[in-house]
Amino acid sequence: MTVQKPRYNLSNRRKKAHMIKTRKKARQKRETLYKLPLVLDPQPEGGYTVTCPLLPELITEGDTAQEALSNVADALAALLEAYQTLGRPLPPAIKQGALSAPLWVETVIAVP
Repeated sequence: MTVQKPRYNLSNRRKKAHMIKTRKKARQKRETLYKLPLVLDPQPEGGYTVTCPLLPELITEGDTAQEALSNVADALAALLEAYQTLGRPLPPAIKQGALSAPLWVETVIAVP
């Protein structure tokens, strides 16, 4: 008894390569980098609140500094959607970073 190998022809390979390229392009289109200042404020009861002086509506929190900073992306995405729905432009000071160019980033990293 011989085991049959799956048959791949050139058109199947091209389809697969096209699907991979399409997925990569879709992921690249979805991701936009924003450079904005954040204020990480420790709370007396524990945890942290993150705000942005340029976007007063951007407020999020977390039990740890890392969690609070991780929540910023979700809060920013919701805020961008609200701005778009309301037809409001982003403040000019908010900088969008190009994915093809280096972007200077300062961050906070919590080490236990």
